[in-house]
Amino acid sequence: MTSREARARIGAGSRLNAFISLTGEEGDGPVVAVKDLIDVRGSVTTGGGIILPKEPALADATVIGLIRRHGCLVVGKTNLDEWAAGATSENPHYGAALNPRDESRVAGGSSGGSAAAVAAGMCDWAIGTDTGGSIRTPAALCGVVGVKPTHGWVSPDGVIPRSETLDVVGPLAPDVTAAFGALECMTHESGLVPTRPRSPRDFRLAVPQGWVDGLDARTATIWERVRAGLPEIPFPDRERMVAVQQIIARVEAAAYHQTWLQACPHLYGPDVLESLRAGLKISGVDYRTALAERRRLIAEVSGAMGTWDALVLPTTACIAPRLGTPGVTEPLSRFTRPFSLTGQPAISLPAPAPGLPVGIQVVGHLGADRALGEVALALERAW
Repeated sequence: MTSREARARIGAGSRLNAFISLTGEEGDGPVVAVKDLIDVRGSVTTGGGIILPKEPALADATVIGLIRRHGCLVVGKTNLDEWAAGATSENPHYGAALNPRDESRVAGGSSGGSAAAVAAGMCDWAIGTDTGGSIRTPAALCGVVGVKPTHGWVSPDGVIPRSETLDVVGPLAPDVTAAFGALECMTHESGLVPTRPRSPRDFRLAVPQGWVDGLDARTATIWERVRAGLPEIPFPDRERMVAVQQIIARVEAAAYHQTWLQACPHLYGPDVLESLRAGLKISGVDYRTALAERRRLIAEVSGAMGTWDALVLPTTACIAPRLGTPGVTEPLSRFTRPFSLTGQPAISLPAPAPGLPVGIQVVGHLGADRALGEVALALERAW
């Protein structure tokens, strides 16, 4: 795709509100859309908020410099939840990013604009960030592939943080091959793209015991087909992992925003303001306890996975909610937050079913991103 073709598609699909701004970069692809938390030289970085000065970034984030070495062009900055603090990309300042599969529904968040841009064919692939599911959730709701690599694989330099302990930068793409090719561009790694598709029967796959519940009807129906024959294995408690993840994320987000919270609270949307203020109320003792508990849980999860190649479970507990639906953050992040806590690589794949997308999450071992790509490609080809 050329940048001109991409801009034409963006213009034709402008009602989706996938972008906050466009660049003037010209040439042949790969054409990449970038979440507006990430510095792109010559473009304003908003973070999805209205606090930062409207001045173009003077330098590219490290990840943008890396993709340029592979000949990639940045077509624009994508819409997101304000300060990446949400699961729907209904932004109070820039409007909601709409789901290309059904424009009455959310695109998911917080990387919703990136997922929508990929699903609508507005770019070859896109970059998002993930602190509790912000790549995987919108990928699932929009029917694309989203990869959260192992924590630390992609440099966060030049990326507005939400939680430095948990933040991960990763790609969203139309398929597994494109996603892992994008991950190669974003890192110094090579050989990530599987070259010989294998059968799912070649891998030991399992489901965390007692984890998958409370699914909506469509997700439950598709999940039963996908999980047929997969064993359940004992695993650390899901709610325990989510609680620890939320303490860490809230404290670190509040710490980053503390000065602005005091100086200009009126420049935040009400939901984000409430969440950040709640983070300020968490004690230092509780935060340090959560960090210690995270270390224990990483060890427990590693032991539970043992010689299993990957875990398989739904990405979200429901399909894309309609715009304005209250109370959807928990079902949209129920199965993603635990693996943000542990830092493991995880990928959301579209399930093999017509109609509104359902995402299936595949989770690998820490540092075993290449092996996870092989599992993901095997499932994609089989489906």
